[in-house]
Amino acid sequence: MPTRRAVCAAALCLAAAPARAAEGARRDGTFRTFVEALRPDAAARGVSAATFDAAFRGISGPDPAILARTRGQSEFVRPVWEYLVGAVSGGRLARGRTRAAAAASTLTAIEARYGVPAPVILAIWGIESDFGASAGSVRTIRALATLAEAQHRGALFRDELLAALTILERGDVAPDRMSGSWAGAMGQVQFLPSTYLTHAVDFDGDGRRDIWTSDADSLASIAAYLKDLNWNPTVSWGYEVRLPDGFDLSQYTGELGDFAKRGVGRADGKPLPGRGRASLFLPGGVGAPAFLITDNFEVIRGYNTSDSYALAVGHLADRLDGGAPLSAPWPSASLRLDGPGLRALQASLGAAGFYEGPRDGRAGPRLREAVRRYQISVGLPADGYATPALLARMVGKPAPRP
Repeated sequence: MPTRRAVCAAALCLAAAPARAAEGARRDGTFRTFVEALRPDAAARGVSAATFDAAFRGISGPDPAILARTRGQSEFVRPVWEYLVGAVSGGRLARGRTRAAAAASTLTAIEARYGVPAPVILAIWGIESDFGASAGSVRTIRALATLAEAQHRGALFRDELLAALTILERGDVAPDRMSGSWAGAMGQVQFLPSTYLTHAVDFDGDGRRDIWTSDADSLASIAAYLKDLNWNPTVSWGYEVRLPDGFDLSQYTGELGDFAKRGVGRADGKPLPGRGRASLFLPGGVGAPAFLITDNFEVIRGYNTSDSYALAVGHLADRLDGGAPLSAPWPSASLRLDGPGLRALQASLGAAGFYEGPRDGRAGPRLREAVRRYQISVGLPADGYATPALLARMVGKPAPRP
């Protein structure tokens, strides 16, 4: 015999069911209206009615799981060292070396054509889709339509949806095989449709730019994209370095040769190149791994704007090329700011005239530069690292204990 509370709960569920159904029907109706309204713009891009209908066949409404993802993204910003643990794991290194051996001749040809080192291409392939093994199974058209109809990030996903329809019109992939992540990034390389249209290539010569099933097209498309972003084949992405005692952190940009003259040495003992511009990057502050990064680091950030991503690509590439693990330890997790803390620091630095970027709770080059400028102004070591103690100093509160 059910309890009174259970009966009431069941009654509430039964009462709520019609309301949920009505809400779902309303949402599906709005979604279909949105889709139909796309037809003129799609036609203006050369998308036929037949292609349009095939793209949306079987899609009657938005994907609620995708909408939940947009609402549920965490504000917590993972520290770079936690990101590296997953991105440069022993398993990934083993799989990468196996895939490198299997695709050696293809990678050699791609490197010769585009000037991007094979280990860098492999590293991006590995992080984006685990070397093609995890390219994503979400249907791209529905994902983009869901995000576009919800106006997530303004008009971005509407434009990407029209670009995806253009790809289907060109015949590179069938609608049911156009798949990827929940946010519309496609295939083994996780290109958004607009990126695909501009940078994907047909390297295997079958007449299709296939980043879903062709390893050759996927690897070459990564290389072509980096080349188009102005990859410099004469320098690396960067180097882990050791700084001499008393190094002046306020002088953090210059020629690689000048850094060497100031006593900076590579952690692996090899000499720094004599030429090439670089800047000092201390993602964990003084005492943690230190890097000299070149313009190629920014090229990798063009693929994904996260500092952690770019560092992971660079380090994974080095490891796949026979390099050693990082030599210095990372700091305690208590010595970093989370997303809300970073937003508070951005606001404080902005109020003090040091920062002009968005208050988005993300660490990146603009925040790093602002932190350095503030540190220099108050006589602190200019490592560019955002810490709770730095925020406490700016807002006039006692620094938290580590």
